[in-house]
Amino acid sequence: MKRRVVVTGMGIISPLGIGVEENWSAIVNGRSGIGPITRFDADSFPVKFAGEVSGFDPEQYMSHKEVKKMDRFIHFAVAASDHALKDSGYEITEKNAERVGVQVGVGLGGLPAIEKYHNIYKERGVRKITPFFIPMVIAN
Repeated sequence: MKRRVVVTGMGIISPLGIGVEENWSAIVNGRSGIGPITRFDADSFPVKFAGEVSGFDPEQYMSHKEVKKMDRFIHFAVAASDHALKDSGYEITEKNAERVGVQVGVGLGGLPAIEKYHNIYKERGVRKITPFFIPMVIAN
């Protein structure tokens, strides 16, 4: 049996927008995704600008309970995967589910959660760390 890979859909969540169309429009119109840092206090840093994703609501892609168990970079991966599946027009069924896969690239993520739970550990001890910590920050 000859194995093959077919790319059928794309999804992207980036500082340029949510979805392929928004990102492509920003690229062809020369719009930058770089702006003032708003997600944390950057006063003590020499750089005050970054590429932040704005206008993103993870609860459009998963339940509130699931949102709380995952770091933001995982929200992006789930949303981009959802966009890719919709872009493909492919319907996953019980019959074809084992032949469907998603490739996601992540260099490093979970730093806000790592920082948060490190502080909780220092201030309140190991028993106050959620059992979801590792799944929350793991890149795979």
